[in-house]
Amino acid sequence: MSASSEDVTGQPLRVQLEAFLDEHRTALAACLDGLTEEQARRSLVPSRTTLLGLVKHATFVEKVWFDEAVTCRSRADIGIPATSDESFVLGEGETVESVRIAHQEACAASRQATSSLGLDDVIRGNRRGPLPLRWVYLHVLRELAQHCGHADILREQILAG
Repeated sequence: MSASSEDVTGQPLRVQLEAFLDEHRTALAACLDGLTEEQARRSLVPSRTTLLGLVKHATFVEKVWFDEAVTCRSRADIGIPATSDESFVLGEGETVESVRIAHQEACAASRQATSSLGLDDVIRGNRRGPLPLRWVYLHVLRELAQHCGHADILREQILAG
């Protein structure tokens, strides 16, 4: 199937992939809806994973895959942590609102960074080596779907408690 191929929906593959990415971006950010700052920061698992931390991590993911990988700038130049684990760490001044805004801005920047690329264009700035944009989209979609599942479970626990 080529990048411009359509399936039974009649939509080009790229349109479908971007719709699924946006759906999962929105769903993950929505995990913070109606929560207090304390609830959003509440730790229920041994890892650094919190609802607010998941959205902050998703911002990191956007910048790794759609800034670092596309522009070949270093993480230090972009202003993001060196490791994925560090991307869950919340600063004292970070709030639900500030993390939400940073996430929205990162998603908008990601859309802009890929707007002129085709699905078969090769992204050269990731540590894994050169990868086609199609692979990057699928990888980010998989990661967002996984984190949406984490968020669903954590939110259910927080609201039940």
